[in-house]
Amino acid sequence: MATKINSSEITPEHIYLSRRKFMVGIGALAASAAVLSACGNQFGSTASGANAQAAQPDDLKVSATIDELGDELTPFGAVTSYNNFYEFTTSKEGVAGLAQGFKSSPWQVEVGGLVNKPKTYDIDDLRTKFSQEERVYRLRCVEGWSMVIPWLGFSLSEVLKEVEPTAQAKYVRFETIYDSDQLPGQNSGWYNWPYVEGLRLDEAMNPLATMATGLYGKDLLPQNGAPFRLVVPWKYGFKSIKSIVKIELVDTMPVSLWMAAAPNEYGFYANVNPEVPHPRWSQATERRIGEFGRRDTLPFNGYGDEVAYLYEGMDLRENF
Repeated sequence: MATKINSSEITPEHIYLSRRKFMVGIGALAASAAVLSACGNQFGSTASGANAQAAQPDDLKVSATIDELGDELTPFGAVTSYNNFYEFTTSKEGVAGLAQGFKSSPWQVEVGGLVNKPKTYDIDDLRTKFSQEERVYRLRCVEGWSMVIPWLGFSLSEVLKEVEPTAQAKYVRFETIYDSDQLPGQNSGWYNWPYVEGLRLDEAMNPLATMATGLYGKDLLPQNGAPFRLVVPWKYGFKSIKSIVKIELVDTMPVSLWMAAAPNEYGFYANVNPEVPHPRWSQATERRIGEFGRRDTLPFNGYGDEVAYLYEGMDLRENF
C-alpha cells in the first residue's frame, strides 16, 4: 500500500567510513571533546536519558580520526544516540532507549536466490570468515544532515562471490528482521514491513559497498543496526538497511519500503546528488552533525571517482 509520508518521517540510516583506506590495524583513539546529545543544539531538542548514556567510552579503538577529505569523525555519542530506525520509533532520539533489550544473538543471515551456492551464515561466521576492516565513510541522510563514522566490516562483494550469482542475477535484495515484539515500530500500519532495500548487482560488487558488523572498534549497537547491516556511502542513508536477515539475488528491481511508501519522492538509486532536489527541499547543502552552519553536498557524497562509472549514460534526474 503506497502512502504519502510526512516530511518528518523519512528514513535515513547510516554512518560511514573512509574510502580506499581499508585498515585492519586498530589503534587507540584520542578522546573527543564533549559529545553532543543527539545534536540537540542543531535540532532544537534536549538531551534524553538515552543520549546521556551514550557518552564517549574510554576504550573506543580506531586507527583514523579523519576521513580522506580531512573531516573529523562524528563523536560516538552522537552516532549512537541520533538514529533513524523506524522499526523502533520515528523519533531519532528515542531509538537508543527502545533498542536496549534488542536480541541480536544468535543471528543468521540467509543468502540465496539466483546463486549456485546458497548459504546461511551465523553472525559469528561473518565476523571471522571475512576479514574485518576499518572503513571511515561519510553518511549523507536524505533529510539533509550528515555524519562521518568509522565502521568495521568487509566488502559485500566477498559474500556475493562466495555464493556465485548466476547469469540471470541482476539485482540484490536485502530484508531486515521482522519481529514486532522486539521492534514496536513494526506495529505501525504506515509502512509495508519488513524493511526491504536493493542494489543493482554491479553496485553491490563495488568495493565501497560494505557489510558492517561494528563501529568505533566495537560490535554494532542495536540502534545502529546490530548485528549486521549494509553501508553504501555514495547513496542516501535510507539505502543502508539495518539488522539484515536475508540477502537474495534476483532478476527484477526490488521495490524498497520507501519506494512503496512514497514512490514520487524516493527512487531506487538514491544517489547523493546536490543538483536533484527532493520534491520538498533542496539537496544542495547539508548540516554535519556536531557543526554549526551548512556545507555544500558533494555529488555521490564525494565518492564519484569510485562509483560514477556505474551510471555512465544514465539520466540521474530520471533515475533518482
